[in-house]
Amino acid sequence: MSSTETPLTARTVASTQSEMTEIVLPNDTNTLGNLLGGRLMHFIDLTGAIAAYRHARTYIVTAAMDHIDFIQPVHLGDLVTLRSSVNRAFNTSVEVGVKAWVEHPQTGELRHVASAYLVFVAIDKTGHRVRVPAVLPETADEQRRYADALIRREHREAEAARHKAERSATAAMESTAEVQSK
Repeated sequence: MSSTETPLTARTVASTQSEMTEIVLPNDTNTLGNLLGGRLMHFIDLTGAIAAYRHARTYIVTAAMDHIDFIQPVHLGDLVTLRSSVNRAFNTSVEVGVKAWVEHPQTGELRHVASAYLVFVAIDKTGHRVRVPAVLPETADEQRRYADALIRREHREAEAARHKAERSATAAMESTAEVQSK
């Protein structure tokens, strides 16, 4: 840390939480009257970004949607409530968990309809990565999510290394084939 940098103050999971509610309108649905999956992903990204921003207190960009489960359809006229919070902070990135719930407008019945994990990277005005504060998990559930986030990160890194090796092997084969064809 340089002499001009200030130490980052760790933040609680509760301080990052975000909630957003949307009503499903005809423009948001497919021909069956169900919410489009891409539209729900957009809502998830927005809600997750707010939690990441609250944690980092700087510009953030979506780096990955690590996992998403569409559990049940969401119908025209339903109220969709999304809740997000930071699960864990790494050097310059945070993992955010988002859950989506549907409330039937007449009965008030609640159904869990989707869950996702996203990774956001903190950047400055010029697009360079910046450090983020640590997360302080307080409850047993927050501690479980904190530990699980590290496992998911390790899986993401292993998958990225595998893809990089595949790309290198493909490039080498293409280069060899090109030389042989001359």
